[in-house]
Amino acid sequence: MIHHAQFEEWVPFPLEQVFLFFVNPENLPRIMPPARHTRIERLNLAPPTAPTAVTPAITQPLAGVGSEIVTSFRIVSVLPLRAWWIARVTEFEWNHHFADIQGKGPFKSWHHRHEFEQAWREGVSGTVVRDRIEYEIGFGVLGASAQKLFVGRQMACTFRHRQRVLESLLRGQGTVSPS
Repeated sequence: MIHHAQFEEWVPFPLEQVFLFFVNPENLPRIMPPARHTRIERLNLAPPTAPTAVTPAITQPLAGVGSEIVTSFRIVSVLPLRAWWIARVTEFEWNHHFADIQGKGPFKSWHHRHEFEQAWREGVSGTVVRDRIEYEIGFGVLGASAQKLFVGRQMACTFRHRQRVLESLLRGQGTVSPS
């Protein structure tokens, strides 16, 4: 059975800064709950083609189409067992969206589209970060039970954590603008 999840948050930072933060795979462990002990095991990056408006002076690693990001994390925080996740970037449009699929990991299938949109809130310019996820657990009745008991709640917890820390992380990196 295919499941859908969507998460959305607004942060008071420029679209370009927020987008660059998310397309830098080195930031992934920083937005994950600490109990998961997420770490990057390997990066095979295919840098995105920079549009003419983007300064080529961007020095941080960026994951464009064809990039492969290999991470590991603890499925159960108190146990030292780690699961591996291989994500492949399949779509990339500057300052708008990028998407990744699971090449290998805990799901039968996984498609995650990260969308970014400039938006005003109470007179302040910022960015809406929207995550649209389509996934399938597999394993029949066992997978359906896992979705109800664990997976859906764990995913919501992961995105709530990100919402709590994102503004602080963006503030700590300073303003970076590619245009």
